[in-house]
Amino acid sequence: MNPTPFTVVGVSVDDYMYLKELTINGFKSFAKKSELEFSAAITAIVGPNGSGKSNIAESFRFVLGEQSVKSMRGKKGEDLIWGGSEKISRGNRASVEVVFDNVSRTFALDFDEVKIERIVHRDGQNEYKLNDSTVRLKDVHELLANANIGSTGHHIISQGEADRVLAAGPKERREMIEDALGLKMYQLKKQETEKKLLKTKENIEQVQSLRRESAPHLKYLKKQVEKAERSLEVQKLLRTQYADYLKREDTYVAFHFDKLNSDRRVPAEEIETTRQRIAQVKEILRETEEKPVSEELVETEKRFKAASQERQEAERELSKIEGQINLLERRIADANKPSAPVNQFIAREQLETLVSSIESVAEKALSNGDESILRRALSDLLHQLKNFLKKEQGEVVDTSLADKQELSSLQEVLEKSSRLVAAAVEREGEQRELLSKIQSEQVSDTEKNREAEKELFSLLNTSRELESKLGQIDRELSVLERDRVDFKNNLQEAVALLGRGASDYFSFEIKDENGNLLDQSEIVNEDRGVQRARARELEKLKIRLEELGVGVTEDLLKEYNDAKERDEFLARELEDLDASVENLKELIIEMQTKLHEQFVGGLEKITKEFHTFFTLMFGGGSASLERVTLKNKVGEDGEEEEVQDGVELNVSLPNKRVRGLDMLSGGERALTSIALIFAMSQVNPPPFIILDETDAALDEANSRRYGDMIEALAAKSQLVLITHNRETMSRAGILYGITMGGEGASKILSVKFDEAAAVAK
Repeated sequence: MNPTPFTVVGVSVDDYMYLKELTINGFKSFAKKSELEFSAAITAIVGPNGSGKSNIAESFRFVLGEQSVKSMRGKKGEDLIWGGSEKISRGNRASVEVVFDNVSRTFALDFDEVKIERIVHRDGQNEYKLNDSTVRLKDVHELLANANIGSTGHHIISQGEADRVLAAGPKERREMIEDALGLKMYQLKKQETEKKLLKTKENIEQVQSLRRESAPHLKYLKKQVEKAERSLEVQKLLRTQYADYLKREDTYVAFHFDKLNSDRRVPAEEIETTRQRIAQVKEILRETEEKPVSEELVETEKRFKAASQERQEAERELSKIEGQINLLERRIADANKPSAPVNQFIAREQLETLVSSIESVAEKALSNGDESILRRALSDLLHQLKNFLKKEQGEVVDTSLADKQELSSLQEVLEKSSRLVAAAVEREGEQRELLSKIQSEQVSDTEKNREAEKELFSLLNTSRELESKLGQIDRELSVLERDRVDFKNNLQEAVALLGRGASDYFSFEIKDENGNLLDQSEIVNEDRGVQRARARELEKLKIRLEELGVGVTEDLLKEYNDAKERDEFLARELEDLDASVENLKELIIEMQTKLHEQFVGGLEKITKEFHTFFTLMFGGGSASLERVTLKNKVGEDGEEEEVQDGVELNVSLPNKRVRGLDMLSGGERALTSIALIFAMSQVNPPPFIILDETDAALDEANSRRYGDMIEALAAKSQLVLITHNRETMSRAGILYGITMGGEGASKILSVKFDEAAAVAK
């Protein structure tokens, strides 16, 4: 890419060209490596909306150390990396590299070119490189501050931010003006001095703390000789108290250890017996649950049902025979009755008797349901009706001999059926009695199971109670075991401190306050808190003995002299630090004064330039910047901090009564902000200025004025303009076109000025 630069009238590019190249790789919409060369005083970047023009301005912010991702239209660092498209996969990192011409040594580096590179990875990690060497962000900020490139970004006005200088508060506006005046370096030095002051105060605290810590040790060393005599007294007292303590502890531990083991023996045996019985009962229950239904019960139930069915069959057969006998008896009786005269009326009683007989025979036949009985009943009914008619006609009907013979035969069958019924009833009774007996045995097993469950519940309760009792005893034994271990440790310490004197406790006699010997019961039943208090007293005596030592030695004397010399050295160091604090405070005041003076002087110059640009833009009126005093702030220590200045902006439009920023229209605010930005850049010109569509709201007349101002501004600073304005394009030496093809990535094209003007039309 070799753009064709040209020289702006009256401007020599080589005299002030600081910005040389910008390389973007994977940053936002620039998926592939893209390079821009800035070989003219004014470079314009054009392109349709959404092509990624503003990403170039944001890439400058990025590489110069901007930490607010939001100001670069993102939410997190990952948003600054190419996100991918259908044709180009997403990137894992983004990098921007800017190269400055440093022949004039604008930057405080002994290189003709200064290359700054920043890389961001998807995990949010950032890398900063200066001439290919890894550096800190702080190093980048300090380098840029020396070249009047501050962190507030007054030299990079992104899209929609032209109004920021108007919308800013007095304090923020003052910081922007300080950056424009090149006071950022002084601010950084002041902050560094304040950090040194804070560090020096911390060092003073540390030295004072060291002196406070060493003072007791000095005092301790000084009194070592006196402590030698006191050490003997402590040893004597320690021997007596050790003997008393060890005797009591030995007696207590031995007695309670035996007692607890004795108390534990009975419940331990009981719980073992209980557990065995629980196992037995559980086995009984398990066997009962697993026992299948008795085969004898099943077979008995089957036999009982068979006997019952047999009895019912025999009774039905007997009932059938009885019905047949009754029928034959009535037939024979009817045959023997005298017949009525012929052609006489039949008496009602005779008909009722006939109907009653027919109903009786029919009901028995129907109740039995047997087919043979039904047939016989029908035959009998027909025979009975025929006989009745014959009697009524005067015929003499004689009972047949066959009926009498059949009756005799049926009576014999009746006797046999009666015997069968009796036998069936007897068998049924026997099976019923046997079934009842087996069922009673089953009920007895169930009762036994319930008793076993009750016993198991009782045994489990007993087991829990015994376990609780054993647990309590075991816990007491555990505590006692710790006491026994502590006793052994104390005995070993006593031997280490007192030697043979530790064995005095064997023959030591424990007495009360009146000098009477204590018996064992009084010792073993004493509150343990009293014994623990004796242990604490022993610890105190041991500590005192360790502090006192065995006497004064040459090593102790040398240690005391060394400690004294060290304390004197710290005292001198403390005096030097106090002097440093005063010097740093004076330096801060001096820098604050210098900052104030340069700020006041620079503000006057900016106000003058602001007025000039404002009247040029509006054809009259007035504009000024005014210092205001901000309210005092109260620090953490309750003292008032230094008073700070803020900056207010006053404007007056020609031929209007508009006095105040809130009453300006959108176009008027845009012109005012442009005038102030240009004024700030004129007083202490930065190496370069980037303007992202700051001319978007200007009409044709104001666009020409804007073009005149940027040409005047280009005489002192290199300009990079992102614009749609034809007038602005015409003032550029190089035009770069930004396009976005089907891949969804931004591409850079260089265009000659006459071609660019045609495109703008």
